[in-house]
Amino acid sequence: MGPELTVPPTYSPLPPAVHPRHLEIEARTTAWAERFSIGSDELRGRLVTHGIGGFAARILPDGREEVVSLLADFVLWLFGVDDGYCEESDLGHDPGELTGVLHRLLRVAQNPESPVLPGDSLAEGLRDLRHRMSRYGTAGQTARWIDALREYFFSVVWEASYRRSGTVPSLPDYTLMRLYDGATSVVLPMLEMGHGYELQPHEREHTSVRAAAEMASFIITWDNDIFSHHKESRGEGYYLNVLRVLQNEYGTSPDEALTTAIAQRDRVMTLFMRLSTHLRQQGSPQLRQYLHNLGTFIRGSQDWGITSRRYTTPEDPARLPSTLCSTPTDDSRAPLDIPVISWWWGLVPDDDAAPHERAEAAHTSAGAMAATT
Repeated sequence: MGPELTVPPTYSPLPPAVHPRHLEIEARTTAWAERFSIGSDELRGRLVTHGIGGFAARILPDGREEVVSLLADFVLWLFGVDDGYCEESDLGHDPGELTGVLHRLLRVAQNPESPVLPGDSLAEGLRDLRHRMSRYGTAGQTARWIDALREYFFSVVWEASYRRSGTVPSLPDYTLMRLYDGATSVVLPMLEMGHGYELQPHEREHTSVRAAAEMASFIITWDNDIFSHHKESRGEGYYLNVLRVLQNEYGTSPDEALTTAIAQRDRVMTLFMRLSTHLRQQGSPQLRQYLHNLGTFIRGSQDWGITSRRYTTPEDPARLPSTLCSTPTDDSRAPLDIPVISWWWGLVPDDDAAPHERAEAAHTSAGAMAATT
């Protein structure tokens, strides 16, 4: 059993928001999980209590309801894969076997009519998700979703190799892996679908826009590791978490690792706000909407992380905050000493004309909904 850690309120300059139909979305996602029998009865019984529909409603608080429901079902499906295959079965310790299973699922995503994994509940759920992706998104968005799913599958196989050996990766390697195995990149095409637009390639693939998306992924996954540490450290098997990585990297205590992880995510958050402000000044209305929803993705993950039964674990209460805070623990403009991401800091003009207050105001004016919990 891991150490008891008290997580303080984490920094967020972003306003909370939730889709007005979040209760209906939650109910439909529960029904979808039952319809396709996602995971074992025991796992599914847990997943439908985690508020995953509400999580999706926070990611796209002003998006098309049918796409928010699609996102909610997809996130629940991802937990069916992550918990059912990677965390709680022998597959999660066998990279070779896991690779085979995930590639068969990938084939279902590529071609849902293919006779692969007939009768498998995760495959059947994925077929439904794939058809709905094509209905609400463009061919290009669906292709990017499949590509991101491949990246996610590849990264969880990499993680399985550490689970098998019982070792801990270096901080740079873990940082790179976490950009993909947190499944954040698989959500990105759905941010566009949720508002019925498609970013032009010259904007989406611009180095600074890709970096903004990676920053959002970093913040979301570091937050997830911080909020999930209590649950993970009390499990019976191997777990991989940034706090464990930091302890191994620097030889620090769990409390010191928590302080370091919070400072790292705060420094990236301040950079994300500065870069978003800079990009909005020259971007299209579609890019501004995309940046806005990267922000709602970050804030929605925070709000869900401190309230979901998945992480609060009321049967063994985690010491999580009930609120967030408005001041970062680290607002340095110096790059983090993590080579795979340190280049981010070279993308933002280093002047004093855009402090956090202006960045927050710019984000809010870009369309953030009134604060709702």
